[in-house]
Amino acid sequence: MTAVPTVPPQSAGTAQATGSSSRAWIVTGLLVVFMMVNFADKSVLGLAADEIRADLHLSATQFGLANSAFFLLFSVAAVLVGLAADRVSPKVLLLAMAVLWSVAQVPAAIGGGLAVLVVSRVFLGAAEGPAFPVAQQATLAWFPDHRRNLPGALITLGVTLGVIVSAPGLSWLIQHHGWRAALWVLAGAGLVWAVAWALLGADGRHRAAGTDRAGGASVPDTGGPALPYRKIFASRTWIGATLAYFTSYWTVALMLVWLPSYLRNALDYSADAAGTVVIAPWAVGAVALLAQAGITGRLMRRGVGSRRARGHVGGWLLAIGAFCCLAVPLVDGAPARTVLIALGFGCGGSYATVAATTVAELAPASRSGGALGAMNAVVTAAGLAAPAVVGALVDARGTLGYQDAVLLSGALLAAGAVASFLLVDPARDRARLGL
Repeated sequence: MTAVPTVPPQSAGTAQATGSSSRAWIVTGLLVVFMMVNFADKSVLGLAADEIRADLHLSATQFGLANSAFFLLFSVAAVLVGLAADRVSPKVLLLAMAVLWSVAQVPAAIGGGLAVLVVSRVFLGAAEGPAFPVAQQATLAWFPDHRRNLPGALITLGVTLGVIVSAPGLSWLIQHHGWRAALWVLAGAGLVWAVAWALLGADGRHRAAGTDRAGGASVPDTGGPALPYRKIFASRTWIGATLAYFTSYWTVALMLVWLPSYLRNALDYSADAAGTVVIAPWAVGAVALLAQAGITGRLMRRGVGSRRARGHVGGWLLAIGAFCCLAVPLVDGAPARTVLIALGFGCGGSYATVAATTVAELAPASRSGGALGAMNAVVTAAGLAAPAVVGALVDARGTLGYQDAVLLSGALLAAGAVASFLLVDPARDRARLGL
């Protein structure tokens, strides 16, 4: 006697949806690793700050300027590649970026002084500048709007995981084999990822389609004239998200470049201890990112508009970060200050997902790459300014310069929180743009 199937056969449409969903998460996982390698590249000079300054005989200002050089072409590349991402396959762009930034590590890894280091970092910055917006676009293209909070948060989580996973190992490598050896390891990691992406990467089906804001179904873009970028850039939501993200990125730049030195020189941690403690704000940031994604997703599933679900939730993250940074001078002792720094920088540096998903919701699909790229270009100007400003503060004020930098970060985060609360409202601005 033949058994009757208890589960109906899977339809072709269901099978296709299941396969698409699996591929979406494979691509998302690869792009999380992409961002991990990206931020390991960014963090290595901060982890080796004292060793590089001693080896190349640099003042704090010179070291800060060398790190600022990383962002010299970072913003320009973000805009150009962001615009190209609306026309060129993100898979191709991401592969090219990974290969180029691996090659960019080689000159400084081979040898040379400050000039070679600066040129290498400028080239690396140009290759890595578009990484986050293109990775976000490539990931979000696999998901409708109502399902984008988690994958968007995971891409941003790759930023924090890149530092959390790499910092202890890179610190050990720097202490035992020198900072140039760390560059060779990172170059190799980038090439390995490029091979994996060439084999498994793909573009998502929502790339060429809009999203039904109510139900998440794909709908084609209207056939009328393309919306001018200037109208998107003039919207209060784009301005508010960009300003808030700028203040958040300022703290990220300080964590990457100066936090290890702050821990070693102002709070008296050993080099090995600093290499471990430095992951604390990144760990806090990872928790904040996942909490934000969960809260935002839950609010939106309940029908709450993204003004509150994204703008207000992100604003509270920045407000908490501001409070903790401004409170640092009010406590004594390295442990208490370390906790406040971890909470302040961790929460304050966690606005990226809010900004990316907000702009992706605001802009039509045909303009999302350019809108995200332009935002990233403005935001990463914070990376150009912050290392140099802090280097000058340290040369002028000694260890007190680090505390001044924390207070400045707190003031900026407070301003970013206000911008997020008052300006971010994608639904309102989509209506004003006629979308």
